Amino acid sequence: MTATVTTESPPRRPAAPRAKRRMSRQTRVGLLFVLPCFLLFLVFRFGPAIAGVVLSLFDYTIDGQLNWKGLDNFVRLFDDPTFWSALRVTAIYTVISVPVTLAVSVGMALLVRRGFRGSKLFRSIFFLPVVTSLVLAAVVFKWVFSADGPWASFVHLLGFPQESWLTNSFLVLPALAIVSVWARFGYDMLIILARLQDLPREQEEAALVDGAGPWKRFRYIILPHLKPALFFVVVIETTASFQVFDLVYVMTGGGPVRSSYTLVYQLYDQGFQYFDRGYASAIGVVLFVLTLVIALVQRWVIGRKG
Repeated sequence: MTATVTTESPPRRPAAPRAKRRMSRQTRVGLLFVLPCFLLFLVFRFGPAIAGVVLSLFDYTIDGQLNWKGLDNFVRLFDDPTFWSALRVTAIYTVISVPVTLAVSVGMALLVRRGFRGSKLFRSIFFLPVVTSLVLAAVVFKWVFSADGPWASFVHLLGFPQESWLTNSFLVLPALAIVSVWARFGYDMLIILARLQDLPREQEEAALVDGAGPWKRFRYIILPHLKPALFFVVVIETTASFQVFDLVYVMTGGGPVRSSYTLVYQLYDQGFQYFDRGYASAIGVVLFVLTLVIALVQRWVIGRKG
């Protein structure tokens, strides 16, 4: 009889730890590439935000002296009638600007969603105001809405008085909202258009076969599909409306009679005109809290799943 000798091969290392080490190494490399951007964001975003919260608790003037005031700046703010007037103006401007921007963005996205001759050209034209300097656009629209501008002449042809909308306390906010819609709808249109292109055409075709009209197809098929994009657009537009400053600064300067005097304009006045930096920081903190609360409400109303 011959004895067979079996040699056992050395046990192999499991592949899972090696894969985990490889993924861990890839993660470290990715974080290393992200680190410079994160540091810039930390220094120029989180740093000023934290400094603003701290300064709101102090009396910080132009000479650089810090005097502890606690919540006195916030008590003074809530007792200030100018703050409540600026908050009312900001809220009215937001109520006018955001729904119109949303409606125009959805309408334009539906208009150019289908591929037709010149559709790409129209998309580029609609997006052009987004990359245009807003200060330059504000200078041009300041002339457009003047008493001798084309807008006043057009309105006069319709039977209304020929006057500057920027000097009318009732019309100044709609005029600013028109410029804001013109400047921002192109970006929102692309967000909504990207979401529309993910909608299966079979759903619309099936609804069309069942006899559903355009409004029913939009309400029951397109609108539910657009819900995530609409939530994003509403949040960023609301935040931008609460932070409006450049249009007001260039076109109206907060007038007439503070009819366009917004919260950010009050922050600018207190911080850079009167050099009351602590009070200006308190306005910034309150503005942040307001936008955060409104975003959470919008998340609950629009962003939640049906």
